[in-house]
Amino acid sequence: MAAQNTVGLPSFREAVKLWAYIGCVNFGGPAGQIALMHKLLVDEKKWIGDARFIHALNYCMLLPGPEAQQLATYVGWLIHGVRGGLAAGLLFILPGAFVMLSLSVLYANYADLAVVDAIFYGVKAAVLAIVIEALFRIGRRAFTGPAMPWIAATAFAALFVFAVPFPLVVWAAALAGFLGVRLAPDQFQASSHAAANAGANGGFAVDQAFACGGLAHTRPTRARMAATVAVWFAIWLLPVALLVAMLGDQNVFAKLAVFFSQMAVVTFGGAYAVLAYVAQEAVQTYAWLTAPEMLEGLALAETTPGPLILVLQHVGFLAAFRKAGFEPLLGGILGALVTLWVTFAPSFLWIFAGAPYAERVRENRAFAAALAAITAAVVGVILNLAVWFALHVLFATVDRVTAGPISVSVPDIASLDPVALGLAAAAAVALLRFKTPILLLLALSAILGLGVRFLVP
Repeated sequence: MAAQNTVGLPSFREAVKLWAYIGCVNFGGPAGQIALMHKLLVDEKKWIGDARFIHALNYCMLLPGPEAQQLATYVGWLIHGVRGGLAAGLLFILPGAFVMLSLSVLYANYADLAVVDAIFYGVKAAVLAIVIEALFRIGRRAFTGPAMPWIAATAFAALFVFAVPFPLVVWAAALAGFLGVRLAPDQFQASSHAAANAGANGGFAVDQAFACGGLAHTRPTRARMAATVAVWFAIWLLPVALLVAMLGDQNVFAKLAVFFSQMAVVTFGGAYAVLAYVAQEAVQTYAWLTAPEMLEGLALAETTPGPLILVLQHVGFLAAFRKAGFEPLLGGILGALVTLWVTFAPSFLWIFAGAPYAERVRENRAFAAALAAITAAVVGVILNLAVWFALHVLFATVDRVTAGPISVSVPDIASLDPVALGLAAAAAVALLRFKTPILLLLALSAILGLGVRFLVP
């Protein structure tokens, strides 16, 4: 019998190098990050097949927290177990966290950030192009059945026109897929076991490993599940309990730990869903920062590598910088670290405890259809993000117009920035037509932003 496993799994060292690279260049928010990982892991490295990648993405979309970081953790876990998941997940976070901390220090200490603002001016145009490219990339693979484009369009309308909460959109799409495959199976096709087998024949390392008998660490057991939950709950919540016990529940560090721990389990839908909740509480309830500072923190996070949810690190930094009661810079750094810890530790718990069971149900037709419908809805979500981002990059004034159940963002046409439009168009051509590497595109866009702001009268 011919050997099936013609492409072996990558070494742990090789994987760490790739995860470190991804961690340094994963700009563009979840849409751009997912597209980047798909390009590297599926198209170029062939470590994982398209169907298994999409299945992992669908599972991560159901979880609270940053879906792109959780997807990296999931794929790292598939390839090398827990150590692979830790390497992938941590390296996805740490470069961006360091950059975000540095920018927070600059933000808190220096009023004049003209150079940084000029760099961001160019980079935002590139990020818009990255999101648009991600829309095409994910869309091509998400429409597996005739009903899927309609699900995407409905998701976009629900978000952009009616301001429906993101978690409701995701769960409605899942329900539509789950029921639709029973009522109209030809309309709700989904890639699952058959596609995975095709991937095995196509030389994808993980899929071939499963075809040759599977990977032992992906088989769920009750004992492993119980141990995983116990360990990661302790890693996550023991420091929170210690902070509250040692400092009291009114201390800013204890408040940050408790608040962002609660946020980690009640907010679904990634950074943009989180921001509405955090902005209301951090600005109105705790007075850690102002509404403009919250928006400026998002601008910082938009233009750094790593999950957009790193904006929460900026919130934690400013809160402790102002309220720690000792050296502000040290307080801010500690506040940022506390926020990082309780924001991302739960993500590892969700993956290490749940991923084995997510792998087990890959062949379940109804579950696969539900997850495929979620992927289609994600296309609508990315389109909503692209439109939202385009409005705020290209126009100086964007108003929210409400009429009954309808609530849409409408730009002031007179406030169009033609230079930003030109930069975005140039970035889109460079990315879509000439396949310019993302890191080079961002660097060139930053240079153009500096040039426009400081050299053009």
